Amino acid sequence: MMTTLVRTLLACATLLITVILGVSIGETAIEPSVVFQALANKLWAAGHVLDPIDEGIVWNYRLPRALVAAACGAGLATCGVILQSLLRNPLADPYLLGISAGASTGAVLVALLGVGAGMVSLSAGAFLGAVTAFALVMVLARASGPPSGTGQIILAGIAGSQLFNALTAFLITKSASSEQARGIMFWLLGNLSGVRWPAVWLTVPVAVAGLAVCLWHRRALDAFTFGVDSAAALGVPVRQVQCVLIGCAALVTAVMVSIVGSIGFVGLVIPHAARLLLGTGHARLLPASALGGAVFLIAADVLSRTLIKGQVIPVGVITALVGAPVFAMILIGRRNAR
Repeated sequence: MMTTLVRTLLACATLLITVILGVSIGETAIEPSVVFQALANKLWAAGHVLDPIDEGIVWNYRLPRALVAAACGAGLATCGVILQSLLRNPLADPYLLGISAGASTGAVLVALLGVGAGMVSLSAGAFLGAVTAFALVMVLARASGPPSGTGQIILAGIAGSQLFNALTAFLITKSASSEQARGIMFWLLGNLSGVRWPAVWLTVPVAVAGLAVCLWHRRALDAFTFGVDSAAALGVPVRQVQCVLIGCAALVTAVMVSIVGSIGFVGLVIPHAARLLLGTGHARLLPASALGGAVFLIAADVLSRTLIKGQVIPVGVITALVGAPVFAMILIGRRNAR
């Protein structure tokens, strides 16, 4: 019990320190003490005398950005754990299975064409796109091989990703003005520049709820490690759990994509790093992956703002620069394991 409490406190402290550093570091450096004072002024009316510009940067710009980065990183890493466990494939993640591409297409449909006549929000459009993409991937995978063949699912996911990415590019080319096209393309590469407090109130609860749902099914996920048949033999309601968890992954991915665009490799890299450190037990793997994803994406966002002076690099570019070499190492490791 004490060990669990200590781990929880350490995780919370790590996340807090990372968020504070994410708020402090930028083109205009702000001391951590100033960050704490600005938070005290806003939350408890502490009355610290601060430069209004610094206080505005902390509260209105960098803090929401850091919190959304943490929520998105945690959510995408959690989705990666779910998909890798359910499909028993180390290469599964929302990006590779077409979920992220489908969510992008759904969001662009709503943003550019006004699908739903204003009744469908960006997040709802992204969710419908994510579910549609994953359903198409599963149908294609079943048509191309046996139901248990996870290799077919990965190949079908790559095909689905290419299809929905092409649809997104077609929609932008056909319907967007030059200014809209530039903004959407920058957003699709992963962009945290425009996030404010309303995005925090959406992404943080979704990330926490997604993690809670997965932790509730942690024993079922442990059983899926040994295969669908073994899980069924252990009394796991396979279809029900698969629908709930895949639906959860689609919803979390859709919300994150609708806010920050399509950010790849977080759901692929972080779960593997957590497994190397903590093993395959989902009671520890899920929270560790969520924490790792949050820290990783905050760090990537800091790099995106500071790597080139006076310019902001899309955060998806930073995650890809880290994720692509790791992806290559996984492929080589699978080959050597055969």
